[in-house]
Amino acid sequence: MGKILYAEQDGIFVLRLEGDVRVTLGPTITTFLDNLVKCSDFNSVIVDLRQATGVDSTALGLLAKISIKCKSTFDAIPTIVSTNEDITRILMSMGFDQVSHLVKELPEGCCNPGEIPEQWVSEDKLREQVLEAHKILMSLNEHNRLEFKDLVEALEHERDDEAENPDLPPRRAASC
Repeated sequence: MGKILYAEQDGIFVLRLEGDVRVTLGPTITTFLDNLVKCSDFNSVIVDLRQATGVDSTALGLLAKISIKCKSTFDAIPTIVSTNEDITRILMSMGFDQVSHLVKELPEGCCNPGEIPEQWVSEDKLREQVLEAHKILMSLNEHNRLEFKDLVEALEHERDDEAENPDLPPRRAASC
């Protein structure tokens, strides 16, 4: 089970992902991002993955969204700290080296983050976050576009079917 911790000091925002970070933590990452873009004293954001054992594609898509939003809102590129070779390899293959600084050590003077309570959203809202996260990953490079094309189409089809037939019981989306 994964968890997310957060700290802010002097406009430096630290988001630490621990354990196995899955789709259910997507709303928590989204809440962090929503609050981040409202900040007037922003200097930088650091995503600390040193204690992450796994990060699914939805969480990766939301991390890419953080990078894209930081660039468009603050003209800043986030730093991602990863010491896990498998996670670093995934980040590189997904194109994170083009939208963030990838490093192996946490910069000096970073504060200790506290746990963010897990955020809950409806199944429809969660599906929309999953869909958006995968579309963002697809936008990073051609490999990702091909990798997630079928999943995105399936999620869009499921969403459209449920919108057209609201009385049918909801189907479970493929695990992401």
